[in-house]
Amino acid sequence: MARRPSHSETPATQFLKAHGVAYTEHFYDYIEKGGTAASSAALGVPEHAVVKTLVMEDEDARPLIVLMHGDREVSTKGMARQAGRKRIAPCRPDVAQRYSGYQVGGTSPFGTRKPMPVYMQRSILELPRIYINGGRRGFLVCIAPEEIVRTLAPQLVEAAI
Repeated sequence: MARRPSHSETPATQFLKAHGVAYTEHFYDYIEKGGTAASSAALGVPEHAVVKTLVMEDEDARPLIVLMHGDREVSTKGMARQAGRKRIAPCRPDVAQRYSGYQVGGTSPFGTRKPMPVYMQRSILELPRIYINGGRRGFLVCIAPEEIVRTLAPQLVEAAI
């Protein structure tokens, strides 16, 4: 179990507090390129309940966020079709960091540097609780998925493969 930092506040937790979102904090030892498999194993939770925050961009380099189950991938063609775009692809890490304000591996959909449209895999709402990045590597927050709908108003999509 990772040691809790002395100061766990991030732009994401500030956003959650400002919007009255109840959450619990969960720390783990971050593993480079370990992804949701590493975080779910460290926390002892199903990878399906760990939601990854992916910063992508369309054909005009306009950014967007996609929220997806940790054990699933995003169909970029399906995502583009549902978002009314010609093409959607992942951003380069430096570009994603510039848009979000978060280091890759610590990207949260809450409290981003620049406002971006959010798309969320519809089946995330079927889970009672989800684990999503709290704005720092090795730090997830556990919330009710309905809080994403309430605070970020995402477009619900079917883009999992």
